[in-house]
Amino acid sequence: MAEQAPSARSGLHSVTHGTVLMLLGTLVYVGATFLTRVVLVRTLSLADWSDFAFAVALAGLLASIGTIGLPQAVARSLPFAPRDDERRTIVRSASFVLIASAIGFTAGLAVTGVLIGQFYNAPALAETLVAFSVAVGCSILSALVISVFQGFEDVRPNVVFVQVLNPAAFFVFVVVLFRFSPHSLLFPEALGGFVAANLLMIVGLGLYTRRRLPAHLPEGPRAPAAARRLYLFAIPLAAVAVAGFVTGNADLLLLGAFHYASVGSYSATLTLARLLQIGVGSLAYIFLPVAARFVRENDVEGVRLTYATATKWVALTSLPLFLLFFFFPSASLGFVYGSLYTGSTVPLRILALGAIVSTLVGPAAATQVSFGQTRLLVYNAAITAVVDVILGLALIPGYGATGAAIAWASANALNPLLSIVELAVLAGVHPFRRHYVVPVVLTGVPVAVVFAVLPFAPSGLLLPALGLLIAVLFVGIVLLTGSVDHGDALALEVVESMLGRRLTWLRRIGAWRVRARQPDRP
Repeated sequence: MAEQAPSARSGLHSVTHGTVLMLLGTLVYVGATFLTRVVLVRTLSLADWSDFAFAVALAGLLASIGTIGLPQAVARSLPFAPRDDERRTIVRSASFVLIASAIGFTAGLAVTGVLIGQFYNAPALAETLVAFSVAVGCSILSALVISVFQGFEDVRPNVVFVQVLNPAAFFVFVVVLFRFSPHSLLFPEALGGFVAANLLMIVGLGLYTRRRLPAHLPEGPRAPAAARRLYLFAIPLAAVAVAGFVTGNADLLLLGAFHYASVGSYSATLTLARLLQIGVGSLAYIFLPVAARFVRENDVEGVRLTYATATKWVALTSLPLFLLFFFFPSASLGFVYGSLYTGSTVPLRILALGAIVSTLVGPAAATQVSFGQTRLLVYNAAITAVVDVILGLALIPGYGATGAAIAWASANALNPLLSIVELAVLAGVHPFRRHYVVPVVLTGVPVAVVFAVLPFAPSGLLLPALGLLIAVLFVGIVLLTGSVDHGDALALEVVESMLGRRLTWLRRIGAWRVRARQPDRP
């Protein structure tokens, strides 16, 4: 273990630092997006809001197709490549393809949107599609830039420009238009603010790339053979990206086909359930290049150690939310959205069940990318996409939003379960060790029993106070039961280095104990 400590410490430093930054950025993203939606929902007509929510899903599908799997391939290939000449070829090759793709998809959707609007005599529909054509192109370009820096374990462009600047700018534009427009906020103005925010994000990413990329990758010769390896690696990931988008959004698109009036309320409920996945999403982003570096160095034990430790602390961000959403869905919806959405209790409970499964198993799919298990990823993505579509077609016509929730929850739980089983069998990587299972069970089960038995319904600020109490309970159980491992000690050292001071008080609480023996075996 001593020989692996420097490598594990380096990996945990990247994971901890990157995950913290990603969590902070995601919180800003969620907050700004939520506030923007509040203004839009309260200002636009229900039909306009449904158009907007539906267009977001459609644009996401087109962006998934347009990236052709290259962002994940770049993020994995850069840390895996042993020489700078190969890295230069990877960046150049991906840039050439994705810039062309962004231009093509933007122009194609813009022209198609105008023609569709003329055919149906629906100028509002044409405006929506044209606006979102710009969003598709910006999504493809931003995916290219942040994947390059992700490969160098730099999460700042994603945090600053994608998670903070873009949603914050849109919020500011909407608020300014709403406040100073003489005729209140109209749908075309909202679309204009959306386009402006996306263009501002791309300009910021371009300036950051021009300034920071040479520090990671100076000019020099290239290795043409690396381009072919990149494209071959990206092909299955393209299928995974599209299937993954289908898994996450087919239910919403099908709901729009059968019960379009329910799209707005279901989209809001789904947004709330996805809060459970913030932690694991942030972890997966930085864990991919870190794990790829471990794999290149044949340090599988480093992957196992970092995976289990990071997943345990990510559970801290999701378990309290799950318990609140599942046992108090009406209060949760009312606290976030107001009384208009308190009727979506059954869909929220179902969605929360699917989301908590994907969180508790950790960043399994991202880890499979690091190991190069692309064929298994394709199988998993195809299976779960088919499950989502079949369940959606079977349940949505008769059960509406509840059927959509069942389809989403089933598919989003199945995908990470398949990945973690394959990782455990092939590489011995999984989070289910004593120091992870004990605090999750001893926190979740007793709190669930209390919430189920006691006849009380929290409201107002009592709801987030309960969530904070559950998080404190989780940390207390970790310390009191000695549910710590070598990875926790290394993670604490990383946090101390980030803060610039030694957290002596934390080491003393509950007698911070790190087992001297080897980590738990799979």
